[in-house]
Amino acid sequence: MRKILFGVVITLLVLFTFKYCGNQKKDRITLQENTALIQEQIKNVGKLIVTEGHFSEVFTYKNSKAVFADLLEAKKQAVVIVNADVTVGYDLSKIEYKIDEKNKILQILSIPKEEIKISPNIEYYDIQADFLNQFEADDYNNIKEIVKQSLMKKIEGSDLKSNAQNRLLSELSKFFILTNSMGWKLQYNETPIESVDALKLIDLKF
Repeated sequence: MRKILFGVVITLLVLFTFKYCGNQKKDRITLQENTALIQEQIKNVGKLIVTEGHFSEVFTYKNSKAVFADLLEAKKQAVVIVNADVTVGYDLSKIEYKIDEKNKILQILSIPKEEIKISPNIEYYDIQADFLNQFEADDYNNIKEIVKQSLMKKIEGSDLKSNAQNRLLSELSKFFILTNSMGWKLQYNETPIESVDALKLIDLKF
């Protein structure tokens, strides 16, 4: 009788061990699959998202210099017309993140700063220059710098950057939806993200 009971106990222990190991293996496989899925999603989102804008302006460039011991003033000027295409975007392939498999947490460590690209088309009209103060390469370089500074001010005063950031948050919300559906958690640095709306409240530091 003891032998029978001993055999039953051994059998149950063996079955329990196999079941426990099987569950452990299954859980591990599921964890690996989830991790791979998260990495694949990050890879898919890792693209350049861009907001585009167009700016135009007209200004008069003037320059003068004294000649002949300040007895005369030589002048030059030109009407400058600028049409510029501007893009503001984020290269999400540069996102830095960490996956904590043990605690099932996707932690976004850093987000790349926005990239601003300006493609100006500059045209010159009504160019006037005294003989002793002709247009030179430095003048055209100065005009390009003036154009760049002026356009940057217009970009800062427009909604281009905020629109680009809204698109960024829309892409990041995909991470929350994915992790939430798998029972994982999403963090931005040390800040837990509990909802899609919570993404709009975080202080993005680039």
